[in-house]
Amino acid sequence: MFLCLQHLTGSLLAVAFLTSFGSSMLYGYNLAVVNSPAAYIKNFYNKTVLSRNGTGLSEETLTLMYSLTVSVFAIGGLLGSLIVGILVSRFGRKGTVVNTTVLVFIAGLLMGFSRICGSPEMVIFGRFITGIHSGISLSVVPMYLGEIAPKNLRGFLGLVPSIFIGTGVFAAQILGLHELLGKEEYWPLFLSVVVVPTFIQLLLLPWFPESPRYLLIEKNNIHATITALKWYRAKCDIQAEIEEMQDEQRSLSSVETLSVWNLLLDNSVRWQVLSVVVINIGMQLSGIDAIWFYTNDIFENAGIPAPEIQYTTAGTGIIEIIAGLIGCFTIEKLGRRHLMIGGFTMMGICSAGITLALILQAKLLVMRYVSVCCVVGIIAGFCIGPAGVPFLITAELFKQSHRPAAYIIGGSLNWLSNFTVGFVFPFLQMSAGSYCYLVFATVCFSVAVYVYIVIPETKNKTFMEISRMFSKKEAILETQGLIHVDQLKLKKMNGYGGLEHASLDFDSSTSVP
Repeated sequence: MFLCLQHLTGSLLAVAFLTSFGSSMLYGYNLAVVNSPAAYIKNFYNKTVLSRNGTGLSEETLTLMYSLTVSVFAIGGLLGSLIVGILVSRFGRKGTVVNTTVLVFIAGLLMGFSRICGSPEMVIFGRFITGIHSGISLSVVPMYLGEIAPKNLRGFLGLVPSIFIGTGVFAAQILGLHELLGKEEYWPLFLSVVVVPTFIQLLLLPWFPESPRYLLIEKNNIHATITALKWYRAKCDIQAEIEEMQDEQRSLSSVETLSVWNLLLDNSVRWQVLSVVVINIGMQLSGIDAIWFYTNDIFENAGIPAPEIQYTTAGTGIIEIIAGLIGCFTIEKLGRRHLMIGGFTMMGICSAGITLALILQAKLLVMRYVSVCCVVGIIAGFCIGPAGVPFLITAELFKQSHRPAAYIIGGSLNWLSNFTVGFVFPFLQMSAGSYCYLVFATVCFSVAVYVYIVIPETKNKTFMEISRMFSKKEAILETQGLIHVDQLKLKKMNGYGGLEHASLDFDSSTSVP
């Protein structure tokens, strides 16, 4: 690991920090920011409606309105993920990150002045706009970092955003403490703090170059490509990288950037598309958003004393950062597959553990602390791998022409799942009780099995090499399918049409892996 870090230049590290600090950290912050002031926001909604209509909100309506406030962030994220392909093709990777910062400032103003204006709608709309920004950022930042990184550092830089997602969650948990911004009079300021990291990003990121792959393959600007590579590679020989990019450019010379529909119809990448669908849906349906959105409620149901909940919640944020660092510094050694399989398996075990602990906590007092440990285990398992690897894998599995559409598919499914969990979980928890976490456990185990069977290891390979790996897999499957057909025909001829026992005589070496 330390040998590959020798190639990590200050420019690469600075870009990874700035893009993640101003974008990925905002995503993490916005996931957790509504957790601490939930009671204050609900009280504001109820008082505002009471002053307008003369009657307050029922408990069900208030829960629905707050669930909308939480989950509208995901609706905005879905919209952002759907337009990211157009933005990255028009403005470039870095240009998209810089130009979309205006959304954060608009959202910060809306949420910051919502109480003064007596408008719950401003809170909800502000959350919606921050969701749009996060939907764009969660796709373009991994794409940008994946394209500027050398192949032996692509995993390391690809997981930097996941560290900052955890940092954002932790920042929201710390600032939400009662001693800081966790008081009722401060909640609008608490929501609008998102403008600070974005302002720093806007000041510094424009000074860095655009993605070299974008400049050469899409803009055909060899001079700007060489300049960008020299900036990001320092003393390294860039000739081999330029030749590899030109090789990809030649392979795409007759191929336009694919739309989502054309990508779905392209049989040559069907396994890549299916893999992106599975890991992005699994990432959100793993239950991590339920943990982040409703941590305080989960700890309260687990029997943690009310004064201790905010500190217990803040403590989980430290686990997120540590787990993210572990994943970041081990991905080039262990590989993508091991981090995803291990992370999802750990989350599945801990989700089942929460169910068991909540069922038994009435009889065994110690079980309340077991449930807290399971929450910590879910967060740690997520941040080690599933938090960042799916975005990295999406970049690695596709060529330049397919990549924007792949991010649209992965991002839209990711955010749809995010919305589903954020909106449905409170009602699922009320109806299924402790058993609701078994749904998440099933999803986690299923994704781990899929990754083990289908997705190959992509570490230290170029985009073209990864593409050829899947092409060979497709060719093998097609060849073996023909062999099976031929064997069936032969069995039929030798057995005078008897096929019922033919499958028992197949050579196991011809089975599909």
